[in-house]
Amino acid sequence: MESPPSLDACNKGQVCKLTKSLYGLKQASRQWFEKLSSFLITANFVQSKSDHSLFIKRTPTSFTALLVYVDDIVLTGDSMMEINCIKELLHNRFRIKNLGELKYFLGLEVARSRKGIHLCQRKYALDILEETRMLGCKPSSTPFLSDTSTLYKLDSYLDDPSPYRRLIGKLLYLTNTRPDLCFTVNLLSQFVQSPTDYHYRAIQHILRYIKSKPSKGLFFPADSPMQLKAFSDSDWATCPNTRRSTIGFCIFLGSSLISWKSKKQRTVSRSSTEAEYRALAATVCEIQWLSYLLQDLQIEESGTPPLYCDNKSTRHIAHNQNFHERTKHIELDCHVVREKVQERLLNLLPVRSDQQLADDV
Repeated sequence: MESPPSLDACNKGQVCKLTKSLYGLKQASRQWFEKLSSFLITANFVQSKSDHSLFIKRTPTSFTALLVYVDDIVLTGDSMMEINCIKELLHNRFRIKNLGELKYFLGLEVARSRKGIHLCQRKYALDILEETRMLGCKPSSTPFLSDTSTLYKLDSYLDDPSPYRRLIGKLLYLTNTRPDLCFTVNLLSQFVQSPTDYHYRAIQHILRYIKSKPSKGLFFPADSPMQLKAFSDSDWATCPNTRRSTIGFCIFLGSSLISWKSKKQRTVSRSSTEAEYRALAATVCEIQWLSYLLQDLQIEESGTPPLYCDNKSTRHIAHNQNFHERTKHIELDCHVVREKVQERLLNLLPVRSDQQLADDV
């Protein structure tokens, strides 16, 4: 920004007062969102309490949803007349560019047919391989490492950790459509502060797996039933340095995978039951949020969501009304899970360990 000619450069201490936010300032994105959301609310949209970037408009004859990411907007609904009306209002106010039917959004490629919608990041994955000169590498059949003990060796540190850190960031974004990478990327992201040659070899192994299936993604069938179904699991003290456990869960809407997570716990669990129960609590909170989101989208669930857990002691604690010495230190998580079970938000059910889908996340 240059000072106007009328501002005397000789008089020190003079400043320019901005009448609107400049692009690139910290406040610019917030001011833009406030301006856009205020306009949408005056156009009879309602901001979702579950996701503040989602705006919903209901009329006696139509339902319209608008999703905002900075200055990119996705608009959908069941009435083309209402959609065209909203696009005209936005164009008159902000001079928008209409890109037509959704095919590419923030690196996500959308392909639709009568059978459903396929979501992937093929171009983004190939760009990563080209940037790292791995396009001609030999493909790998799995992203998982056969031996992770080398990741904890304290030698052979990288001279410049910046390329490793950039790759981790890119792969974390790729997990938006690749849950099969979630666990391995989560594991390697724990070493961004001081990565070693072993970590870089491990990340190259992931790139070889991406090379084998660059267009792999998510498929959402058109005839999928509208009922949530979740799987929750956890390992126990697998990190040799901190002895913390890693939780994992995946949640389906019918047969469509819509939410998943693989994350190291913040505390050390004293038993495998405690580790499983903390994973269960995280899954319950995610189911609660998704239920609110489905209500905002006017989607009625066909039944109480089942939550599958392969740990018998964990299921017993969730249904037990009394606390004792072994569970009082996880009292908060006990209250969360037990309350939602009693409210019939979900049904806690057993599942065999070999059928536990959360192990794949």
